[in-house]
Amino acid sequence: MDKNIKGFCLLSIILITISLVVVLVMGRTYDVIFDYKDNGVYKIDSNSSGEVEVVSEAIKDNKYIIKVKAKKPGKVFINYSYDDMIDSKILFIHKTYLITENSYFGYSKWSEIIPVNISIILLYILYMLIIRYKDSVKENLYQYKNIAYLGIIIFLSISTINNIISIINYRGIYNTVSDIINSMSLVSFFLFPISVVTFILVTISNINLIRKEGKSLKNLLGLFLGIFLCVSTILPDYIYKLLMNWQIVNIYNLNGPGPYVYNFLEALVFLSISYLECVLLGTIIIAIKSVKKKDVYNKDYMIILGCQINSDGSLTPLLKGRCDRAIEFRNKQLESTKKDLIFIPSGGKGEDEVISEGEAIKKYLESCNIDSKNIIVDNKSKNTYENMKFSFNLIKKKNANVGFSTTNYHVLRAGLIASEMGYKVDGIGSKTKAYFWINAFIREFIGTLYSEKKKHIIVILLIVLILAIMILITYFANNL
Repeated sequence: MDKNIKGFCLLSIILITISLVVVLVMGRTYDVIFDYKDNGVYKIDSNSSGEVEVVSEAIKDNKYIIKVKAKKPGKVFINYSYDDMIDSKILFIHKTYLITENSYFGYSKWSEIIPVNISIILLYILYMLIIRYKDSVKENLYQYKNIAYLGIIIFLSISTINNIISIINYRGIYNTVSDIINSMSLVSFFLFPISVVTFILVTISNINLIRKEGKSLKNLLGLFLGIFLCVSTILPDYIYKLLMNWQIVNIYNLNGPGPYVYNFLEALVFLSISYLECVLLGTIIIAIKSVKKKDVYNKDYMIILGCQINSDGSLTPLLKGRCDRAIEFRNKQLESTKKDLIFIPSGGKGEDEVISEGEAIKKYLESCNIDSKNIIVDNKSKNTYENMKFSFNLIKKKNANVGFSTTNYHVLRAGLIASEMGYKVDGIGSKTKAYFWINAFIREFIGTLYSEKKKHIIVILLIVLILAIMILITYFANNL
């Protein structure tokens, strides 16, 4: 077992044990607090099923504090009467003689230690993930697991911050859980406008992309994601209306399953969307890092990935940009290290092309004063996978330092494909239109979900498990 996992298990066991011991020992007494009134009188209701012993009484900061000790399990009602007014407190005495206020899972003495220790555990998990992420990026930036790690780190960071904030206003497990579940409904208020704007921007981007590249499933991915976000944000409202009209389930009866089923489904939808958005954000960050990555001038070979050429065999602006970026890199490497490199133009001949993309790139390189001896052509590949495969087949030098040049939005995808094939490469990217980026992000986002599906399934299952426990807490708090 990994030493970090062992450390996590040991830390969790220690903190959980400490929490239980502290709460069960310190929670046997409780300070019942009322606003002090000169003519106020407290009384323990005779109808109480439980029993407490009054240990002490005190007045502090205009508060009347009655310290009680658990004597018998059950409910205890303490009334404070003044000026024909009555202020009441309900205490729950557990079989372990733990005292909680207002509900079975309400506030107890020293119970703040529970969210504090949960925050420590979450922070340790974050620490482990960040270490794994840094090591993985150092090993190879172009890996789907880097995106998965980063998405989980972002999601867990938000969850940890939310948990730490809950400590400030902590009033028991039940209130904290209820606040978290209720806060999920507020997400729709902020998320829906963002989803609509995203949908509009993605639609405009996709229209431009389709106009430039034609209709295809991959060019509609952004549009599908925008629709998914919009539908998902209003889904809880439809669930609510469905349950409200379903006579079998009463969503207003706190003693029945109705409201808890709805709260579970609502929270699950919003948390799942939030998690997917974190993974998408992770994709965007890694894509930007892959483009902004500092050039390393030690390359023996530079693969230039081909794309559509003009009908006369000349390069399109997109392909010319890739070539110019490769030439720029080679010139800077020569200037800084005096080391030249070999270009590998890669791309086969399409049905509507007069020559192969590789040959067209070679002609352009020669027109830019690149010696033909420093050019090896791959004229068979039809896609990025074959670009990498056939180009590496042309490289005879062992342990060669290889780079590739493509358009900036394509750097991450090309690097991921090379990495999946077992090739270690560095990518450089040329500038392109913004509308290409959105679909590129979404394509790699979907690729990450598929490639690292086990990690994401584990996270989603943990979300389901934690939500189920939270909902059960609210159910039993209202029915015990």
